[in-house]
Amino acid sequence: MDGPAKPSVWRDRTRRQSIVHGLWLLAIAAACAWSVSALDIEWAFFEDAHEQAADLVQRMWPPRWSYLPRILAPLVETIHIATLGTAIGLVLSVPIAFLAARNTSANRLTWAIGRALLVASRSVNTIIWGLLFVAVFGPGPVAGIAAVAARSVGFLAKLVAEAIEEADRRPVEAIQATGASTLQVYAIGILPQVLPVLVGTTVYRWDINVRESSVLGFVGAGGIGLYLYASINQFAWQQVLVVLLAILAVVIASEALSAHVRARIS
Repeated sequence: MDGPAKPSVWRDRTRRQSIVHGLWLLAIAAACAWSVSALDIEWAFFEDAHEQAADLVQRMWPPRWSYLPRILAPLVETIHIATLGTAIGLVLSVPIAFLAARNTSANRLTWAIGRALLVASRSVNTIIWGLLFVAVFGPGPVAGIAAVAARSVGFLAKLVAEAIEEADRRPVEAIQATGASTLQVYAIGILPQVLPVLVGTTVYRWDINVRESSVLGFVGAGGIGLYLYASINQFAWQQVLVVLLAILAVVIASEALSAHVRARIS
């Protein structure tokens, strides 16, 4: 008489899936190895990297706190750049989001234009936007605000456009049945549905912009980055540490505020 059947071993993947998964891992490892070899990295620099890092920390300590009053105004300017840039990006992103959503765009051409604007905004880094706008407006916070806004538009509009495409059609159809105009349908039927996403995404983007604005001064676009860049060029490492600690404090505060606001609207 045969004994009880042994239970089969549970596996999260079939044999075929395991082979495909292994091949993907090999492909990723091969791509990483190829990238490392193509970069021609000088591994000799790693031999005394820990000594160089320790020497840099030693030169930074103690912080030159007397430098702090001088950077308070640029630090506040950095927050203003992030805030105004985010606000302008928000205003511009809403119409672009409706243009880039399939269910609200007029036709395929307008949808393609909306998507092209999203890609154009997101494909250029904030620093590059800063360089371009410094050439247009000259050095100063205006270039920084424009750079932050140009980068924020694509980020905000993409996420809002995806929320518009997922909006419930029933309220929209009900409002259309009353004879409302297209603008009224968007404002009453769709915008209230995507408002939580819009607010949460805007707060999150503002948090990101505070961090990015801190280095815009490297290209002359205003803010605390100009003082950080100048201190590094002068090898004033004790001043560098003060600037970094100030930026860290602002980033932590913005992160806490962002998390609080997103928790309230969720």
